[in-house]
Amino acid sequence: MTLHRRLGGRIAAVALAVLTGAGTLSACGDDDGGSGGSGAATQLKLGYFPNITHATALVGVEKGIFTKHLGTAPKTATFNAGPAAVEALFSGAIDATFVGPNPAINAWAKSHGKAVHIISGAASGGVSLVVKPGIKGVQDLKGKKIATPQLGNTQDVAIRYWLKKNGLTANKDGSGDVKVVPQENSQTLQTFAQGTIDGAWVPEPFASRLILESKGKKLVDEKTLWPGGKFVITNLLVSQKFEKAHPDLVKKLLQGVVESSDFINQNPAEAKTVVNSALGKLSGKPLKPEVLDSAFKEIQFTTDPVAGSLFAGAQHAEEIGLLEKTDLNGIYNLTPLNEVLKASGKAQVSDK
Repeated sequence: MTLHRRLGGRIAAVALAVLTGAGTLSACGDDDGGSGGSGAATQLKLGYFPNITHATALVGVEKGIFTKHLGTAPKTATFNAGPAAVEALFSGAIDATFVGPNPAINAWAKSHGKAVHIISGAASGGVSLVVKPGIKGVQDLKGKKIATPQLGNTQDVAIRYWLKKNGLTANKDGSGDVKVVPQENSQTLQTFAQGTIDGAWVPEPFASRLILESKGKKLVDEKTLWPGGKFVITNLLVSQKFEKAHPDLVKKLLQGVVESSDFINQNPAEAKTVVNSALGKLSGKPLKPEVLDSAFKEIQFTTDPVAGSLFAGAQHAEEIGLLEKTDLNGIYNLTPLNEVLKASGKAQVSDK
């Protein structure tokens, strides 16, 4: 089954779950939600994950930066997986969402390029393969169990492609030289500590937690596999319907994204405090200071979507049989972002 086929179904149920379970996202009332029909002020509905790799969103919401630029606070919904966020975007439950590159590719493929655009980057890096200390190199992974967050997600594609390039097999059914075990990151923390898995290819802060809390060892820092050490881990996806109906709000959202990214880079200590406070409210437990510090060091917060890494990642997914051949021409619309960057005297970004 291909990645974009697995995204289908349960759209209405996901939309209902988002509307009733996210707390800050409620029914729209007179808000047209992007249709442009009511004349009432439109309140943008924004999705993101309670992850450090989504710090741009966390800071933008917590510091009121998005509110300042949009003129009203966005309605927000949090997700734990890209497919759920994409389904909510398709259903109109949200208008835009921070999400990883593979879910963005899946959304583009599933809608045949008609439903979404990537309009900004948010974060690069912050992914590692962490293993038990006795594993010294790739060949030691034979016969081992390695976790990833989800079958076909960005990290799952990364390890399967990396193993293939190193002459090892990791089949979707769990067979092969290496058994890749898709499981939620919170579960991976437990299974690694218990010794039922031998390692995990995961994003921050989970990589740092495996190292600091369970004495894991970093075998591969994924940034070493990419040109210049840069690869997209989070970007901003928008509904084309909303984008067409409300280009002014899209541009204002991007102004907030640029300012939030600048805040993180210019005020790292305060940014970490803001992010950890937000994570505490969303997940019930903030990160330990040493984990927070370690994780932040691994991630670059940038509006550059690092487009080349997304295209390469799609090719990797195709090569290992997790994505059908997909034409990604047009997946980016960076014109509004580049207008914002130019107005701020910043370098523009590329969709190549």
